[in-house]
Amino acid sequence: MPKLGMEPVRKKALMDAALRTIGQQGSLNVTMSEIAREAGVSTALAHHYFGSKQQLLLETIRSLLRALRRDAIAALSQASGPRARLSAIVRVSFQSDQFTNETVAAWLAFYVEAQRSEEMRRLLVIYTRRLRSNIMDSLNRLCPPDDAARIAEGAAALIDGLYIRHSLQAAPLGLSAAPALVENYFDTQLKPFSDAPSLEGKPSIRIL
Repeated sequence: MPKLGMEPVRKKALMDAALRTIGQQGSLNVTMSEIAREAGVSTALAHHYFGSKQQLLLETIRSLLRALRRDAIAALSQASGPRARLSAIVRVSFQSDQFTNETVAAWLAFYVEAQRSEEMRRLLVIYTRRLRSNIMDSLNRLCPPDDAARIAEGAAALIDGLYIRHSLQAAPLGLSAAPALVENYFDTQLKPFSDAPSLEGKPSIRIL
C-alpha cells in the first residue's frame, strides 16, 4: 500500500517524469513503464495513481497549465500599467522551467496528440485562449480594439513560433533572446499609438 501523504509527491514525480520521457523521445509513444522507471516507482503504482497513460498525460498538461496560470497571476500582480503587464506575460511565457528543451518538446508532442484527442485539444485551446485574452486585456488599454486584436494574434503566433524553432534547434535562442524578440514586436506595433491619448482605465488583471 502507498504510504499516506506520499500520493501528491509521487504523482508530481510521475508527471515530471512524463515530461522528461516525452521530451527525450520527442513523442507521446512512451510506455507507462518507461515513465515509472524515470520517476523511480513501479509501473503498478503509476497505474494505481492515474489509471492509464492517457490520464497521466492529461494530468501532466493540466499541471503545466496550472503552473502557467499561477505564475501569470503572480507576475501580473506586480506589474504597473498595461505595457508592463505585456512584459510580465512575455517573461512568464519564456521563464526557465517552461523553456527547457524537454518541456518544449513535450508541448509539441501534446499539440500533435491534440489532432487525435478531443480532451487534449480542449486543454490546448484553453491555453491559447487564455494567452490571447491576457494580451488583449493590456493591448485594449494601449490601442483601438481592431489593432489590439491584430497585435495580440501576432504576439501569440510569435511566442508559439519561437517555441517551435527552439525545439527544432533551427535557430537556438537563449532565455533572454526569445522574449526580447517579442518585446521588440510590441514596441514596434505600439509605436504609432504612443502619442495618442491614453485608453487605459482602471488597471485590472484578467486571468481566464
